Amino acid sequence: MKIKKTLDAKGLACPMPIVKTKRAIDEINTGEVLEVLVTDKGAENDIPAWAKSGGHTVIEQKTEEDVLYFYIQKV
Repeated sequence: MKIKKTLDAKGLACPMPIVKTKRAIDEINTGEVLEVLVTDKGAENDIPAWAKSGGHTVIEQKTEEDVLYFYIQKV
């Protein structure tokens, strides 16, 4: 997987990870992948729901050392 852009949203509380993710996805082209790093546990459900509502695809989601990683492909 080739990551086009990384968004570090660690330490931010809802709704800021979603707001920043939307801004970041707007900056990449269709088919490219955005990596999002978040520590807000609410994002575990919020980011996939947001991606789905926008037609984007979460191609991978993982947790490492209390950091949630999302890999979102822009559609």
